[in-house]
Order: sequence, then structure tokens, then C-alpha cells
Amino acid sequence: MGKDAKGGKGKAKASGSEEGGAKGKGKSGKAADGLGTCTYVKARHILCEKQGKINEAYKKLQDGWLSNGDKVPPAEFAKIAAEYSECPSGKKGGDLGWFPRGKMAGPFQEVAFNTVVGATSPPFKSTHGYHIILAEGRKN
Repeated sequence: MGKDAKGGKGKAKASGSEEGGAKGKGKSGKAADGLGTCTYVKARHILCEKQGKINEAYKKLQDGWLSNGDKVPPAEFAKIAAEYSECPSGKKGGDLGWFPRGKMAGPFQEVAFNTVVGATSPPFKSTHGYHIILAEGRKN
């Protein structure tokens, strides 16, 4: 997933919920939750060519955890990724490891860097297909 022409820096909402109003700023003046300000993110994802298939995977996540307001455990997300993802990373539970800002295509990077750690993004489209991201960590 290389960069595409839409490498913009807008702040799209990646998650349907705001975790405890985490919009405050820490002593450094940066957002306390690190959204949009970190240099690296650790994520898992599910990639499907067809929207219907990604919606089916998301429904499984919703039925198991998201509809109860729970966060999807990485091991459970990995099972769904192994079952549904059409990306080679699906065999590793969708694990993309740590990647720096600027490595992924615009929409994917936007969602990955703006999803709260532990949260799962809703399905979205990029130049490579339809994705769901589980943010596992962030660092500078």
C-alpha cells in the first residue's frame, strides 16, 4: 500500500465514539490521546475488494463486541482478519506491525493515525479496496 495522490492531512473521524472526551491537551500542547500527532502506529486490518464482504466482517465484529460498546480483542480481530481479509497480512491476523506516517496510502493513513488505540474503525474505502482497522498502539 503505497502513497496515493490524496495524501491530504484532514482530520476525518475514524471511530463512531469519542473515548471519554479525550480532546484535551497535555503539558506538551499536543493532543493528550496522541491522535494525529504520533509518528508511528501499530495496527491490524482487514482488506476486502467488495464492500459487501467488508460489511459482513464488520457485522461479525459488531455482533461480538462493538454493539455492546466493547473493544475488539486483538486475538479476536485476528480471527476475523484470517477469515475475511484478502490481503497477505490476513494470514498473520491482519497484523501490519509498526509503520511510520507517510508509508500508507492517504485514506488508510488518515484512519490509522486517527483511530483511538484499542478501537476499531468503521469500514472505509481506499485505492486498494475496503478496510477495517484495529489500532493497537502509537509512538513518536
